[in-house]
Amino acid sequence: MDLNELDFNNISEWPLAAKVVLIVFGCGVIGFAWYHFITSGQIEQLERAEQKELELRQSFEQKQHKAANLEQYRQQLAEMEETFGAMLRQLPDETEVASLLVDVSQTGVAAGLEFELFQPSAEENKDFYAELPIRVRVRGRYHAFATFISGLAALPRIVTVHNIEIGGERRRGEPEAPMTLAAIVKTYRYLDEPEAQ
Repeated sequence: MDLNELDFNNISEWPLAAKVVLIVFGCGVIGFAWYHFITSGQIEQLERAEQKELELRQSFEQKQHKAANLEQYRQQLAEMEETFGAMLRQLPDETEVASLLVDVSQTGVAAGLEFELFQPSAEENKDFYAELPIRVRVRGRYHAFATFISGLAALPRIVTVHNIEIGGERRRGEPEAPMTLAAIVKTYRYLDEPEAQ
């Protein structure tokens, strides 16, 4: 039978081979339409859900790790707050700066040094503290310089030494001639809330 002789109004009269071809073609069209309009969207949705599951699993594992170590984090935070509080207590308030300046100068005198310059500069405000730089120039022996620096480190308040320059001339017959130490000694003061703003 020729294809032109097939009548679409009377499919039951078609030969078996033509019916099979028509059924296979119809199933293919239905299968393609099903995949294109239904299944492909579901596959994309499944892939997005799997990616989301992976992200949520990683987030859960991180949070679970933090939760398992929560007590250690709390202890660490308490230790940090305690250490920070101790450091803040080492910063003088405004009323103690004058006595700290006296401590710095007495430390130098106690080390056997002679002050040639002791010049406090204007305060420089930082985030939550203010720096008070003091230009000093002292005259004395080398070991006295070490005693002076060591004494500054031993003060109960924070004092740092910057830009150290040591110089002096050695004269004949004077194995330990006096030398000069020039430096910037910085002390710090805690700023309360209104000052910090």
